[in-house]
Amino acid sequence: MTALHRFYLIVDHTDWLKRLLPLGVRFVQLRIKDRPLDAVRGEIALARKLCLEAGAQLIVNDYWRIAIEEGCDFIHLGQEDLQEADLGAIRAAGMKLGVSTHDDAELETALAVRPDYVALGPVWPTILKKMPWAPQGVARVSEWKRRLGQMPLVAIGGLTPERAREVWAAGAESAAVVTDVLRAADPEARVREWLQAAEAA
Repeated sequence: MTALHRFYLIVDHTDWLKRLLPLGVRFVQLRIKDRPLDAVRGEIALARKLCLEAGAQLIVNDYWRIAIEEGCDFIHLGQEDLQEADLGAIRAAGMKLGVSTHDDAELETALAVRPDYVALGPVWPTILKKMPWAPQGVARVSEWKRRLGQMPLVAIGGLTPERAREVWAAGAESAAVVTDVLRAADPEARVREWLQAAEAA
């Protein structure tokens, strides 16, 4: 079974990795949107190098072909990307797979492909992007975990270190974080708070 770190950082550029990996971040997703493919390839290659040097696990969002070519270990797919991805090629490359879910139908779709973890969100309201789903709440985290059994669950959406304690207690192995760190007045200090909370949990 795949082991996930309790603190799951999501960044949109390798500049964040240069700043935050030295603090002890060990599980990080590179999620790049609306950039030329060559730029994405360069970012993924650099991210893999930086994570290897830091002893961190890199998860690539969406760009599964490049992730395979660059020898990455982990890919994360949303529901639409899941329909288009070559899951056989991903598995043949030895890559682990994470899948986003927001409702019961999406959970069934995710479970059908036997991922290495499932992400549920948004648990709380999020400012990252507009979503058609209402906040799920902590009770839904507990319900999802009962349905997943031993499969790891990642909670995402509106999380803070204080809220993360609730989702960890509800059964989520990991708390995924974007804006609480990237839009913090002092991102480095906020990461240290997250790492302390994860260690305490």
